[in-house]
Amino acid sequence: MFGSSAGAPAAVAPAGGPAYGAVARSAAARSVWAARSAVVLVPAGLMFFLGAWGIRRRDAVWRDEAVTYDMAHRSLPDLAATLLHVDVVHGLYYALMHCWFVVYDATLGDALGAVIGLRLPSAVAMTAAAAGVALLGERLVGRRAGLCAGLAFALVPVVQQYAQEGRSYALVCALVVWASYLLVLAAGPRPRRALWWGYAALMVLACLLHEFASLALPAHGAAVALAQLPRRTRRAWALAAGTVLAVLAPLAVFSTSQSDQISWLMWPDPLQLLTFAVLAVLGCLCARVPVRSRAPIGVRALGLALLLLPTVLLLLLSTVEPAYVDRYVLYYVVGFALVAGAAAARLLRPAGVAGQTPARRLRRSAAVALVLAALLPVDVHLRSPDSRVDDVTAVAQAVRQLSEPGDGLLFTPSRRRIWRATRPHDFRGLHDLALDQGPVASRTLYGTELSGDEIRDRMLASRRIVVAGDPAGQPADTNDQEIAKRATLRSAFAVCRSTRVRGAQVTLYVRVGGPGGGGRC
Repeated sequence: MFGSSAGAPAAVAPAGGPAYGAVARSAAARSVWAARSAVVLVPAGLMFFLGAWGIRRRDAVWRDEAVTYDMAHRSLPDLAATLLHVDVVHGLYYALMHCWFVVYDATLGDALGAVIGLRLPSAVAMTAAAAGVALLGERLVGRRAGLCAGLAFALVPVVQQYAQEGRSYALVCALVVWASYLLVLAAGPRPRRALWWGYAALMVLACLLHEFASLALPAHGAAVALAQLPRRTRRAWALAAGTVLAVLAPLAVFSTSQSDQISWLMWPDPLQLLTFAVLAVLGCLCARVPVRSRAPIGVRALGLALLLLPTVLLLLLSTVEPAYVDRYVLYYVVGFALVAGAAAARLLRPAGVAGQTPARRLRRSAAVALVLAALLPVDVHLRSPDSRVDDVTAVAQAVRQLSEPGDGLLFTPSRRRIWRATRPHDFRGLHDLALDQGPVASRTLYGTELSGDEIRDRMLASRRIVVAGDPAGQPADTNDQEIAKRATLRSAFAVCRSTRVRGAQVTLYVRVGGPGGGGRC
C-alpha cells in the first residue's frame, strides 16, 4: 500500500524530495559563485575605474614616462644596443612596451592618443593586482576579508598614482601579488610542484622587470618560517627562491656597471617616508585585531612581512648607498591591504553578531566614510599635472611659444633633453646647439654633447637661444659643458622672456652685441 502508483504523475516530487534538493543545490551553487565573483570583480572594477579616472592628466607626461615612450619606440636592435650602456634594469619592461605600442599605434593610437597608450598597461596591471589581493585575502581569512582587502588596496593613493604611470611598478606589484597567492596555495595541505614552478616563474618575471622585486623574497621567507610549515615545504620554497636569485644574478651583476643612473638619489624623500610610516603604523594596529586564518600561512605573518621587510631592507641598503624610492618596493601596500582587510572584515561584521551592536557598527561605518572623504582631495590632486615632478608637455609648449624657426636651443642640464621625446614637433626648426649625437645614434637616453669650447662657439654665433632648464634653486651640474652654457649666457646674452612651468624654467635669451648685433626680443 506504500508502493508508488503507476498512474501517479512522475514530475511531482514531495517537498524535500530529490528534485527539490537538486534545485536547492543548484541555487546554492549559483549563490556561492556570485559571492566569490563579487569578491574579485568589485575590487577589480573599482581599481579599473580609479585607474581610468583622469588617466590623461591633461596630457601631462613626466620625465620618466618620457623615457619609457622614447625607449619603447626605438627598434629592438637599437633598444638592445642602448641597454648595453644604460637602463638595463628596465630592459624587459621597455621591450614589452615596444611590443605593446606596435599593436596600440596600429589600432587605437589615433583614437585614444599616446598618453593613454603609455599608461593603460599600468592601469590594467593594477586592476589585476587588486583582483589578486582580494583572492589572497579570501584564501587567507574569508570572503569578506578578501573583499575588504581588495577595496583597501584600490583606495590607497599611492596605488592609484602608479596605476596611471607609464613605468614598470604597477606590473611588478601585480606579479608579486599573484606570486604570493601561488605561495599560499603551494604551502597548503595539497601542494603541487606546478604551483612552486609558477611561483618561481612569476617572481623571476617580477625581478627581471625591476631588481628590487627580489626584496619580496625575504618577506615570503619570513612568512614561511613563521608558519612553521613542514620541512619539505620550507625546502621547496628555498629551492624556488634560489632559482629566482640565480636567474636574476647575471642582470644584477651587469647592472652594477650602470649604477651611476641612481646617483641622483639622496636621503629618502620625507613625504614618501611619511606615507610608509602611516601605512606601517595602521597595518600594525590592524594586525592586533584577532582574526582566524584559513591557510597554513597566516594573514598577519604574510601581511606584516610584505608591509615592513622590503622597505626596511631598502632603507638599510640606503645607509650604504642611497637607493630608496617608495615605488621600488610599491608592493609593500599589498601587506597593508591584507591586514587592513582582515581587520575591517571583523570590525564591520553584520549587526547581530556578538559584540556588534547597530550603534557600534554605525560609528565604524562613519569612520570609514570619513577616511574616504579625507582621501578624495588627494585622489583629485593625483589626476592633475602638478602631481608629478615635472610636465614634459608644458615644457614643449612653452618652448614653442617662446621660439621662432632658426633659434638656438639648449637643455640645462643635458639630461633634460628627454623633454623633447614625446613632442618632437614642438622643437622642429630649432638648432640644438650642444648636441653631438642624438639619443638613438649615441645609444644613450639623452644623446651626447660637444665639448664646452664648441658649445660656446655655437652659442656666440646665435642671436637668439631658448633654454629649457631646471627651475632656480636646483643644484647645477659641474661638467665643462654645463659650465660653458652658464658662463656664455651670463657674459654674452640677456634675458628676453621667461616662463615657469611645472618642474622647469623656459627662457628666451638674446645676443648682446657681437658680430651681427643683438637679436630681437
